Amino acid sequence: MQRTLLFGMLSFIIVTLLGCTFEAPKEPDEQWSLVKVIDPPPQSIDYHSRSMAEKIEHDIEKLEDIYDVMVIKGKDETLVVYKVKHLERFHMKKIEKDLEKMLEERYPDENFSLSSDYKIFLEAVKLKNKMKDPSFTEDQAEKKFQELLTLQKEKT
Repeated sequence: MQRTLLFGMLSFIIVTLLGCTFEAPKEPDEQWSLVKVIDPPPQSIDYHSRSMAEKIEHDIEKLEDIYDVMVIKGKDETLVVYKVKHLERFHMKKIEKDLEKMLEERYPDENFSLSSDYKIFLEAVKLKNKMKDPSFTEDQAEKKFQELLTLQKEKT
């Protein structure tokens, strides 16, 4: 009798918890971006300097400690958001320092903002998905990009 009651209560709790749903992201890569490698393509706000963002992303992908990277090139600044392998997170300062040094050597004319924060990565993926929409203008994209940079600088 007690075992049946316990089983019934446990089943009720599991069904109740599984029944609670959250609003799912509209894009599939938003949903999984914090869990797995989504390898988002580089993005450029002005749609003309995409090749520079692609070169930057290609250089960063060669690093062993980083397993996913998102590059968004704005008008004045380039945001590089990356994910570090789990066991390498103890060396975050060194990884960021090496990455910053490499980027400054290869692209001396660019201004970079680097972040390994998952929240910034998720927001960058959301911005990339919004930029796919033809009704999302360059001015709106630049405004969202500046908000993302502000958020990134607040986290620092």
